[in-house]
Amino acid sequence: MKHSEGKTLVLAAGGTGGHVFPAQALGEEMLANGWKVELWTDRRGLRFVGGFPPDISIRRIPAATFGRGGGIERLTAPVQILLGIIFSCLRAIRLRPTVIAGFGGYPAFPPMVAAWLTGIPRLIHEQNGILGKANRLLAGRVDVIACGAVSTALPKGVVSVSTGNPVRAEVAAKAGSPYEWPSDGPVRILVIGGSQGARILDCYVPAAVSRLPVAVKSRVFVSQQAGSFQRAIVERYYEEAGVGCDIRPFFDDVPEQIAKAHIVVSRAGASAVAEIAAIGRPAILVPFAAAANNHQTANAAGLVGAGAAIQVEEREMSADLLAAKLQEIIENPDGPIRMAAAARNVAQPDATEKLAELVEKLADGSVKS
Repeated sequence: MKHSEGKTLVLAAGGTGGHVFPAQALGEEMLANGWKVELWTDRRGLRFVGGFPPDISIRRIPAATFGRGGGIERLTAPVQILLGIIFSCLRAIRLRPTVIAGFGGYPAFPPMVAAWLTGIPRLIHEQNGILGKANRLLAGRVDVIACGAVSTALPKGVVSVSTGNPVRAEVAAKAGSPYEWPSDGPVRILVIGGSQGARILDCYVPAAVSRLPVAVKSRVFVSQQAGSFQRAIVERYYEEAGVGCDIRPFFDDVPEQIAKAHIVVSRAGASAVAEIAAIGRPAILVPFAAAANNHQTANAAGLVGAGAAIQVEEREMSADLLAAKLQEIIENPDGPIRMAAAARNVAQPDATEKLAELVEKLADGSVKS
């Protein structure tokens, strides 16, 4: 990758970690390539910027989404979106960035509209196999769409490039970490529900672990992301079952947690799937049934099809079923060892570099329609 000085990239992302973390990965790469980088995000997005390099400037923008919240939120949403567009236009005129890259979610909408209005080269990155609402609205107004999934469904006439889903530097640093099944030490189970948590995992995983045979259960240690309201209940459940645990509302060190885990139980958000694959760990994936167009099931397909993960549908979920899946993995260690290797084979270690190359081409005017 060439070194580029005097160029500025704006990252537009927010809402959830699934949008912010891929933006962070690109920002880290572009900093290394000599670019200046600025993140425009919303109030919720600020929760996930703790790992951003200090050289990336962060600006909060007004943002809102239609169709969610109560009556007052719905009434004020158009005003917030308009304010976000005005703020983004004024900042874009002052900063004059070389490229603006959006990563989906409603906070990316105002900056990308501003990029279109001010004529700044622009791209969006879609992490899932189906365009999200914001990206769908923007698809016809950007120069190119970078696709994280192999076969992202796109409108006719748009320019697209398959890049894969970039992972943060701290994830890449753990890529391919040795996977060793413990002969007599604890079997570490990591439970993560994405940046927003997952109540279904809070309910069923502790119950499933408590149902394991004593000989199996005595070996288990669980690290689990649990919602603030569920944390005490989840902790008590494990304590009563005699299972060691580490329960937190949010893990700031997810890459380290994945690397230490022998089994990961997770939602199937695009970023979570990419990170599990990059580090190479066997997984039980529970796609979020209410995800738009069932995109989490599509996200899980790569790992499941490769034999790196087991998929459990929400409608089929029960403590007994999950306990059976966990017991099968723990009592047959050759299985998880094969699953870990399969996960690494599915990973796309060059995704960040591909996306960075696309930004460089867009800056040079060499992206052709």
